[in-house]
Amino acid sequence: MEYRPTIGLEVHAELKTRTKMFCDSKNDPDEKRPNVNICPICMGHPGTLPTINKAAVRHTLKLGIAVGGELADFTEFDRKNYFYPDLPKGYQISQYKYPLVKGGVLAGVSLTRIHLEEDTARSMHEEGEYSLVDFNRAGVPLMELVTEPVIPSAEAAGHFARELQLLLRYLGASEANMEKGEMRVEANISVSTDVKLGTKVEVKNLNSFRAVERAIYFEIQRHTRLLEKGGRVVQETRGWDDAKQETYSQRLKEESHDYRYFPEPDLPKLHISKIPEFASEVLKREIPELPWEKRARYKEVLGLKEEDAEVFVQQKALRDLFEKAIEHSLSDRKFVQTAANYLTSDLIGLMRTGEGKLSNIEGDSFKGLVSMICDSRISSRGGKMILAELFKHGGQPLAIAEQNHLFTEEGISTIDSLVAEVIAENTAAVSDYLKGKESVLKFLLGKVIQKSGGSADPKAAESNLKEKIIKAK
Repeated sequence: MEYRPTIGLEVHAELKTRTKMFCDSKNDPDEKRPNVNICPICMGHPGTLPTINKAAVRHTLKLGIAVGGELADFTEFDRKNYFYPDLPKGYQISQYKYPLVKGGVLAGVSLTRIHLEEDTARSMHEEGEYSLVDFNRAGVPLMELVTEPVIPSAEAAGHFARELQLLLRYLGASEANMEKGEMRVEANISVSTDVKLGTKVEVKNLNSFRAVERAIYFEIQRHTRLLEKGGRVVQETRGWDDAKQETYSQRLKEESHDYRYFPEPDLPKLHISKIPEFASEVLKREIPELPWEKRARYKEVLGLKEEDAEVFVQQKALRDLFEKAIEHSLSDRKFVQTAANYLTSDLIGLMRTGEGKLSNIEGDSFKGLVSMICDSRISSRGGKMILAELFKHGGQPLAIAEQNHLFTEEGISTIDSLVAEVIAENTAAVSDYLKGKESVLKFLLGKVIQKSGGSADPKAAESNLKEKIIKAK
């Protein structure tokens, strides 16, 4: 019997704002000192009154526009009641009946809702001896996105989470670094043999894409084995043990009524259409070219290979260099492809060595380098040498080429003399080439370029070599 998995995701992302969701305490995910970015409001002291962070609302509405969701006209915040050490008020201010966004689609996955709430504090446990609570995170704006239960596999779930992280970064809404806890994924998994959904199990706080995929795959296998043996799946909340690569039971799954939601009495209702800065036409003007739009433009308009396009979609620093280089040469396919090749191949190779910094290369410098290569003022080898120098020390490509004598030798007499020297010094190799050993030509060409200090144009040198060898035959 074949069991069909169905997965739905709930994703929390800490939003990039100056202050917290309902107070003016600093929102700083990089703060290492505990309990410094706190105030009576985010600590839940009696008599304090929260205030809505407009920037967090804007981020959420812009995300809703990007995914094609329905923006709320009326929305409100609610109290979600539960008791836990990391929840200072004894309740969380969230949204229940009236989320900011309904519907939408991302990476082919239908969305249920996107709403705003506040984050909890961070608990730290010392091997069962004691626990500490850091309230710096308490009250940080937290966006929650809920998908429909339509994701068919662990791989598809991982792809969706990656695309959401990318979109949040493009919008400037969140860095969404999973290793810092800025984006956390919870997966609801069920299996069944027909169109009816099986009993779902929620796996909480998955903090890496690999953990998302492996936890979902583990649960699919666990459910399937249980059902094949005549057992039943219990609706519960489970955690993921990365060391053991398996899930473990935490508690029975809560239902919405367990949280005793009711409207937050200390915050005003929001009528989005009556707030000019939240108008959709205003927000749309702030939305940049989105990842899927960029992919399509790179491939269909600029003619990039899919893997090259994806490098630029994913890596902002390389994308910025590429965009700067080609901004006035969009119709020049040779220029565009040369820029792409040097970034996705040579520069990425240099980045792996760690012998330099990407920030050393300015956009205009890289653009100038590509121009010199395309105009045959320097050879491909010279271009690589200049790129390496830019990566290590910065500077201007023209000056580097002059200092290192990397300009191509356009004088035929110069190439003639270099080729003549190489032929005279390598008579055995010339003889092998004349006998049909084509690969020897690369050896001889390398000698010519070496003698020129890298400045000889490879095509011109190769043509000259062939011509002189045949004449000397």
